[in-house]
Amino acid sequence: MTAESHIRSSVNERSDVTGSEIETPSEPPVQQAPPPPPAAPVPMPWPRAALYMLASLLLSLTQGLGMNLAAANLPQLQGPLGATTNEVTWLIAAYMAPNVSLSLILVKVRAQYGLRNFAELSILLFVLVMLLHIFVRDLQSAMIVRFFSGIAASPISTLAFLYMLEPLPPEKKLTVGQPLVLTNIALGAPLARLISPDLLMMGDWHGLYLFEIALAMMAFAAVYLLPLTPPPRAKVIHWLDVVSYLFIAVGFGLIAMVFALGRVYWWFEAPWLGVMLAVGLASLTCTILIELNRENPFLDIRWLTSKEILHLAGTLLVFRLLMSEQTAGAFAFFQALGLQNDQMTTLSLVVIGASIAGGLAYILLVKPGRENAAQMVALGLLMVGAFMDSNATNLTRPEQMYVSQALIAVAGVLFLPPAMATGLALALKRGPTFILNFIVIFLTTQSLGGVIGSALVGTFITWRTRFHLQDIVDHLVSTDPLVTQRIAQLAGAYGRVLTDRSLLNAEGVVLLGQQVTREATVLAYNDAFLAISLFAAFALAAMILHLALRAIRKSISPEPQPAAS
Repeated sequence: MTAESHIRSSVNERSDVTGSEIETPSEPPVQQAPPPPPAAPVPMPWPRAALYMLASLLLSLTQGLGMNLAAANLPQLQGPLGATTNEVTWLIAAYMAPNVSLSLILVKVRAQYGLRNFAELSILLFVLVMLLHIFVRDLQSAMIVRFFSGIAASPISTLAFLYMLEPLPPEKKLTVGQPLVLTNIALGAPLARLISPDLLMMGDWHGLYLFEIALAMMAFAAVYLLPLTPPPRAKVIHWLDVVSYLFIAVGFGLIAMVFALGRVYWWFEAPWLGVMLAVGLASLTCTILIELNRENPFLDIRWLTSKEILHLAGTLLVFRLLMSEQTAGAFAFFQALGLQNDQMTTLSLVVIGASIAGGLAYILLVKPGRENAAQMVALGLLMVGAFMDSNATNLTRPEQMYVSQALIAVAGVLFLPPAMATGLALALKRGPTFILNFIVIFLTTQSLGGVIGSALVGTFITWRTRFHLQDIVDHLVSTDPLVTQRIAQLAGAYGRVLTDRSLLNAEGVVLLGQQVTREATVLAYNDAFLAISLFAAFALAAMILHLALRAIRKSISPEPQPAAS
């Protein structure tokens, strides 16, 4: 996405300069030497190039931690904000509502008003919004600040791409720069869990936002000290673009909120969820109607619904849903068992190390033509890792999942770079303006797909927990001697403080109910892990079959004959 547009703009700029140096002769034509070819760009000195790459890493972590610090600490934020479990989930919904769509219009804003202005104003807005966290005192003010944080964070990931690509030669932008940025972005979630305990110890909610403010200040300094090469400007924003974007923002934002809140309020028990979903779908329908009747559309709906693009979108969405095994699966599993982030420190370090190793392995081993192999390896690793996790018990602890979660982390950084390169190639076949259409695909499958994936996995776990809970309860009969013995054993813990036999028995029943719920929860997570593993196996088989059919069609199709002279 960003890589190809960055390459294209620099090439266009050089061609414009070359063209302006050629004058039309007013005298009779005379023999002239052809103009010299444009000079090759001077490579950036490596110390300065390293600074740009470090700035990209800083921006990636700033964006990733800003999004994940609150999400990784929702139970810990309930007390300081005076909120229930359901209410604190609104922090996620408020952040994602503007964040999932704003990158669309920012592409055109950057092209029309200049990259330098875009970078400086974006990071300045981000700093100002981070400073608003100082005034947060309750859930309502926190939701307002998180909403504006979602707006301010949208351009940060784009800046991370641009700063990584700036010092690299054109042939390295996609093969080195893009995998590095995607790897850096993948570090946000595990790093948030790693540093959260110390930040919360420093000052609860205030510790989290003070760290976000510090990162924003550092990113602010990096952007102003390290300017990006400005590509040529062009007037590309039409008033109908703004209208279409507003409908997209409402549609994507409401859908993101529905999936963020649906699992905790339950889908069919809160009528306002259905109203939000209906309004969101109606807004997207209005966008489609507008764009289908425009001569120069903001989004090319016909191209977006073509067979190739639907296949790419399906591939990206399926993988994003599968990656929910790590975020909404393994870490949520340990939280359900009562573990805190400080007890999962080593697991977070393992995931970070595996992500970095996977990104470096991709750069070193995946050459042009091996993209499909990298994606198949990623699906295989994800399938194996999820299957390993499906044998968990209530005694499973993070150290038993080091290998499986490392495999899934490597899979995450192996899959996206080739998929992104494929999408760019399809877009550029139709022209540079189709880059924005590819951004819609990538944005929908990653940002919105992440919310949908977590919601689906969480809903599946809730459903299977209820199923297993009912199944276990049906087999617990009060007349069973084993059940009676277990209740007596559990009630024994209160034997020194309670003398009433009926109260002791009641406490034993309560403790037994807690154990039954825990076992049902463990079984539900095992079902989810197994389902994800089977889904990954199905996706891998479908990909192998697709490649095999394509190879067969290519081998039996007649070779094109050269035209007769």
